[in-house]
Amino acid sequence: MAVVLIKDKVTNEDLKQAREEHLDYIKIEVDVKSGLMAIGGEWHADGEKVLLENGSKQENVWGGGLVQSSGQLDFNSLINTKPKQGNNSQEILDQKIREKFTKVVKEKFDL
Repeated sequence: MAVVLIKDKVTNEDLKQAREEHLDYIKIEVDVKSGLMAIGGEWHADGEKVLLENGSKQENVWGGGLVQSSGQLDFNSLINTKPKQGNNSQEILDQKIREKFTKVVKEKFDL
């Protein structure tokens, strides 16, 4: 399962690789501090690992997904469960973090 590191904009080739598993749904992980993003993979932890290997800190990495056909974004991932940061849910609960996540995704996908 391919995970693609996105530094700038998502390309058609990036999408092709990232959709191997889920077709219309793309798993997304964002470093809300640096703006790096990973897409694809079987699990959100796969993209989280790629971001960590590229200098991200775990507390800045959050997960969600995009349904391409509708443009609907979700904020649900096991990697979001971060009790030390007050996020006791798989959902991104902090509105500021959610807004940063959304901003990065929209910029990189041109939404």
